[in-house]
Amino acid sequence: MRKFVLLLILFSSLCFGQKKEILKVMQKQQAAWNNGDLEGFMQGYWKSDSLLFIGSKGPNYGWQKILDNYKKSYPNKEKMGNLEFSDIKVKPLGKNYAQVMGRWKLKRTTDEPNGIYTLIFQKFRDGWKIISDHTN
Repeated sequence: MRKFVLLLILFSSLCFGQKKEILKVMQKQQAAWNNGDLEGFMQGYWKSDSLLFIGSKGPNYGWQKILDNYKKSYPNKEKMGNLEFSDIKVKPLGKNYAQVMGRWKLKRTTDEPNGIYTLIFQKFRDGWKIISDHTN
């Protein structure tokens, strides 16, 4: 019983650590976006041709392709607006993976587009990165 309790405490601290580190990545992304810095925003993503982004136009692969799509859709700070994440839920999927679900909203002068997202994070040597993003 004592070993079980110790394992439970260890697992809980591991999950809390994952959540804290992942939320820090998302906070950095939000700050970069709100500063009009798309390259900074993209630092939260895995820089790989295998990075997957699924949006309204279907799946896209590759860090550079996704950055190029963001630049096309959000060519200036006015179009980018102010990004807010909310209702964030982090679900550990093991030691090096986690699923994150939540809501996003852009506050712009003329509108407030919003939606939901599901992210898969993987832990790499240089920290947690998004390897799959399904946003609508």
